[in-house]
Amino acid sequence: MNPIQHDSAEILCIGTEILLGNIVNTNSAEISRALAEIGVNLYHHTVVGDNPERLKEALEIAFSRNNIVITTGGLGPTYDDLTKETIADYFGLPLVLYEPSARSIRCFFEKWKRQMTENNLKQAMMPEGCVVLENHNGTAPGCIIEQEGKVAVMLPGPPREMGPMFTQQVIPYLQKRSGQVFRSHCVYFFGIGESALESELRDTIEGMENPTIAPYAKDGEVMLRVTARAHTAEEAEELMRPAVAMLQERFPQYIYGVDVDNLQTALVRALEQRGLKVATAESCTGGYLSKRITEVAGSSAVFDCGVTSYANEIKEKLLGVRRETLERYGAVSEQTAREMADGVRRLAGADIGLSTTGVAGPGHSEAKPVGLVYVGVSSEWHSEVLELQLSRGYQNERDLIRYLAASYALSAALGAAKGYPNEK
Repeated sequence: MNPIQHDSAEILCIGTEILLGNIVNTNSAEISRALAEIGVNLYHHTVVGDNPERLKEALEIAFSRNNIVITTGGLGPTYDDLTKETIADYFGLPLVLYEPSARSIRCFFEKWKRQMTENNLKQAMMPEGCVVLENHNGTAPGCIIEQEGKVAVMLPGPPREMGPMFTQQVIPYLQKRSGQVFRSHCVYFFGIGESALESELRDTIEGMENPTIAPYAKDGEVMLRVTARAHTAEEAEELMRPAVAMLQERFPQYIYGVDVDNLQTALVRALEQRGLKVATAESCTGGYLSKRITEVAGSSAVFDCGVTSYANEIKEKLLGVRRETLERYGAVSEQTAREMADGVRRLAGADIGLSTTGVAGPGHSEAKPVGLVYVGVSSEWHSEVLELQLSRGYQNERDLIRYLAASYALSAALGAAKGYPNEK
């Protein structure tokens, strides 16, 4: 086995229902993100069913390669909830009744006027000497055992109980252990692939120790997480500032935001800052573009109108696309995209008009293949039409093409907003 590194962790999720696919294991993703933010190395995720022997085996393996094991699930009142019993036995600790948790469980049932069966008090039986984690969203408390350099963190399975307990009680505990502060900034890119960005930055990334830069990719986007460790948050910020500035200077055409949730949020915030409004005219995206914009809180201040114009008749009658344009160039064309963007801007009285028209599949022609998309942007200070080929050669990629088309439209609108020459 490899030697244990300082504060490396493994997540051990317990529940036969996870193995059977009856529920999605969202707990691991949430814990992983939080551990990354405080600099705890995470090398393994394990899922084991409600079986004490297999749980004990998984626990022994986890502690052979890590000094922290974080479990979720198996803390409830039923006979197959055996996490505490198994882990307490691993550490050689008896279970004792923790009276504050017992009172809390009794009060819970009294408050909701429900009959409490005695097996519910099983949840208040805690390993002797452990740190008890209060559950403000359910009845099963969690706990932490620390013994001879090993740390076992036991959390309830339901995400609405696990998440707050982990964030509010476990993260501060782990941070106090390390004596260090970790801070991160996320720099978001659109229009450049992960491999191209990594190639540009490989030497820089490999030469960095504190802060570090780590890439993460999703459809059409790349996120670089800049992370620094220091004794204080202020020191960590000072360490990160030059790295973030370097990225902004090298890739200004691709970065759409720092510590922003997504493209649509970046667009809405940019429109708010400049007092601008946007309107959308969609064909191939079928309302997906306006959906993404209106997902953002505050979007009502910048978005008045979205038109889904699949039929040529609607493009002509509502958006003012000329019949001659549709007959000569077709619905999927640069000319139609331009007139759709102009038309919806005029219809809504918006500052920026956006349009999408293309072939999402499966139907297509040789002249207009699957993935051919035009994105139009119309404003008084900047207008353009992007011709895109968004097919990746996959089967059933209709949803991917629609998503990418909406992303390119959001990015184009963000560029137009940032290029607005005057503050309102």
